[in-house]
Order: sequence, then C-alpha cells, then structure tokens
Amino acid sequence: MAVGPPARRSRTAELVAALSLATDLGNGYPLEKTLRTCLLAIRIAERLGLSAAEQADVYYLTLLRSIACTSYAHEEARFLGGDDIAANLLYGAADSASLTEMGWRSIGSLARGAGPVIRARALANVALSAKQIGDEMCFAHFDVGARLAGRLGMGDAVKTGLGQVWERWDGRGMPNGIGGDELGLATRIMQVAFVAEVAFRAGGYDSAVAEVRRRSGGHFDPRIAAAFTSEARTMPEHEAQPSLWDEVLAAEPPPHRFIPAVSLAEIAGVFAVFADLKSPFTLGHSTGVATLAGRAAQLMGRNHADVNTMNLAGLFHDLGRVSVPSGIWDKRGALSAAEWERVRLHPYYTERILTYSPLLAPIARLAGMHHERLNGSGYPHQSAAGTIPAMARLLAAADAYQARTEERPHRAARTPAEAAGELEGEVSAGRLDREAAAAVIAAAGQAPSRQWKAWPADLTEREVDVLRLLSRAQSTREIARTLFISESTARHHIEHIYEKIGVSSRAGAALFAIENDLIQTP
Repeated sequence: MAVGPPARRSRTAELVAALSLATDLGNGYPLEKTLRTCLLAIRIAERLGLSAAEQADVYYLTLLRSIACTSYAHEEARFLGGDDIAANLLYGAADSASLTEMGWRSIGSLARGAGPVIRARALANVALSAKQIGDEMCFAHFDVGARLAGRLGMGDAVKTGLGQVWERWDGRGMPNGIGGDELGLATRIMQVAFVAEVAFRAGGYDSAVAEVRRRSGGHFDPRIAAAFTSEARTMPEHEAQPSLWDEVLAAEPPPHRFIPAVSLAEIAGVFAVFADLKSPFTLGHSTGVATLAGRAAQLMGRNHADVNTMNLAGLFHDLGRVSVPSGIWDKRGALSAAEWERVRLHPYYTERILTYSPLLAPIARLAGMHHERLNGSGYPHQSAAGTIPAMARLLAAADAYQARTEERPHRAARTPAEAAGELEGEVSAGRLDREAAAAVIAAAGQAPSRQWKAWPADLTEREVDVLRLLSRAQSTREIARTLFISESTARHHIEHIYEKIGVSSRAGAALFAIENDLIQTP
C-alpha cells in the first residue's frame, strides 16, 4: 500500500510554508520564525490597505525570503569561519549600514570557538572584503531564489523582491544600492516584519518598536515603520501558541493558490535543489536518489503509487541537511564527536519538517529513515530490522549507492561497479537489506558480483527472517511480535516459505535453513 500523499490538488501555501521551516533551520532560527514574520507582514499590509493581490505578494515573499540561503552557504562557511548558519544568525537582522554595529557583531561573535587562526582569518575577510562577500551572496540569492520561486509559480513581484532582500530605503544596501520607491512594496514590508520579529523575540514589544523606529528613514520606509508601530501589540506571543501553522495557512489572501497533484514532483524538486545546494559535493544528490529509488521500486514489482512515493521520498529525504553547517559537510578530515552529533540529527529534521504538512506527513517517517540500518547502527533512531519498513530499506540502499558515486571532501567518487561492490559489502555486514540493495544495483545498471548470490529458492529478505525464527520453533504469534508484523502477515510468509522450499513442516524448514547456512544472521 502506498504511504505517499493523496492524489489531490495541494495548497501552494502549505508547501511554501513547509519550505520556510527548512529555511529557518538553514539560518539558525527557531522553527516558525518565518511563519511569525509572515503573520506580522500581512497585518502591516492590511493596515496599509493593500489589495488582495498585493497582500499575496507580501505573504509569499515573506515566506520565501530565505529560499536561496543554501546557494552561498559553501562560500560563507569558507570566508566566515566554517559555520554559515552561525554567520547568518549573526548578520541576518543587522543594520548593515552601521559600521559600529557590524564591527561589534564581528569582533564579539564571528567564528567564536573556531580557533584563533580561523577566527583571525574570518575577521580579516570581513574587514577587507565585506562588500565583495555581501554582493556575491546577494547575486547568488537572486539567481537561485528567483528561479526556484518561478518553479513554485510565483510572479514578478516575488521574484524581484528576492533580489532586494538586503537593499535599503536610504539606498545604502546591497547589491545595487537602490532605494525609496524603487524597492518593491512587498520588499519594504517584509524587511520591517523580519527585523521586528527578531527584536520582539529578543526583548518583547518595546524592543521591537524601538528597533523599527531607530531604522525608520534609513533601513526602513517611514510609512511602513509607522504602520508597524500601530500593529506591534498584535504580534503573536512567542511562547503562548503551540504552532502558527494553521494560522498562517488561514492568513493567505484570497483566492487561494493550488498546485495540481501531477505537479507535486516538480515542487518536491525545488526542495531537493534547496537541500543539495548546501554543498558543492551534494549537487544533484537528492534527484539521483529519487530516480534510483523509483526505478528500484519498479524492478521489485511495486505498484505505481509506491513508485511515486519512493520518488517523492528521495526528493525530500535530505531536507534536514540544511541544519548542519557547510563547514562540516565540506570538511576533509575526520569529524569530531560534536560534528557527528549534528550530522546524525539531519534525518530527524527532515522528518520533523515534513510532519508539519498534512500533505507531506505520510512520507515523513520514510524520508527520515534513510540512514537507518538493519543491525541498529544507523541514525537518528538506531532502528533495527524489525522496525524498518521495506520501502525505507529501499530508500536507504538508494541513498547509500548514490552517495558512493559522488565525490566527497574526504574521498574520490566510486565507479558504479565499485559502488555496487560496497553495497554488497553493506549487505554482508548486516546493515542493508539484500533484496533492496539488489534492486538498487540493478536499477543503476550494474550486475551483482558472482560471489554475491540471491537467497536460495528465491526467498526474500523478510522470508529469510521468518525462516530463521520458524526454524528455532517460534510460533506464528512470536514471529509476528519479533518482526513487528501482524500474525496474518507472518502466517502468509510461512505459507510462501513452505511452498518455495518444498516442505510442509517446521522440521523440514529447519533442515533447509541448516543446509543452506541460513540459521545465523550475517
């Protein structure tokens, strides 16, 4: 049975809001920072009497403000001490025209804890090349942001606004130094709401009002700053509400936008690109995994719905990757314990983000299990064989194969044949599912090695699991409990095993297992 999203039209707002949660992670903000900013921006737009179409531009531009935050993550990490997320958090809401503020932020916090040499280099880069670094970041943000926004069906106001995120009302912003009414109205509203939300979270209403007033006429359009101050008390309480998800979806200006069910894979591709841009070493990774997983599912005889589910899970699986600094992904040496801990959490964040959306929630667990292993050595949940569904085993095998064919900072890319051999080694070590790995290897156009044979009598991986337990005289109920399956499913497997190996008793099955060396788990 397919576990994927239902075949129905999807609210554009629902998918864009889910993407905004991922951008929060990529910038080091708490989840729902962007949702809260969106609500505030819409209230300002209403206060100004904007039309529904203008409010829609404000709504979507605010949600998509950081859609391209991964586009320059590698360079940010290289120039600013290895941690692009910390740098985004440090400078994201800063008054960029204030040399005093930028200087104190840099001296006080830039690359703190990275070591004296790295920290000194980062400070020197800011002192000597701040404008060049900032301009390059802005141009990358516009190039990528506008293109991805277009794929999401956004209009010119949103796409143009993504190139004006760091411009200012007084013309002292980046990268083009435009100001005044040259800045889009949606951009000017989004800028006020963004900074106000950060200040509110740090110090409450009074802090937010003071910060917006301080920047009025400089960073901010005075008319919009004034509209904010009259709406400040309507800002959602940071700690009072469990989630703003439903409120943000309800706040979408009419008419609501929808994406046809047939376009969901295209939208999922936007999420995939967003995640894969995090590092030069992962470009195209999610798309490759999706293609491989879908083909492998077909070879395993899965139905059309399951094939689509595998494709979507592959496109979404690495979304949580953005929660890890690029300096870790791009590191050539061994990772420290603390760095590994951050890496081990990225599948959890994939699952967490997808769970927010009712449309994507059905594939959240599947997408988040791509690093689980049958022997319990995977992450983040350390799930064991009995708790890893067949489709999750397939996604794990596809991800493992695809990653091996790609260059990484610490190793060269494997050839397809080498990757297939290493996948077989993972099966022999008890980490990957034999049937899933075989399907992935075949989907990649590789033949299994002569030494790596299928299970005898055409048994499946799960049937071998059942046979081992049956041979040791476990009852149908005990087998079901051990493997976390229903009794009827266990009984069905036993019937198939008897038929395939030509026996009609437990003793006969046990003898077959002994003769074929199947008693011990590899």
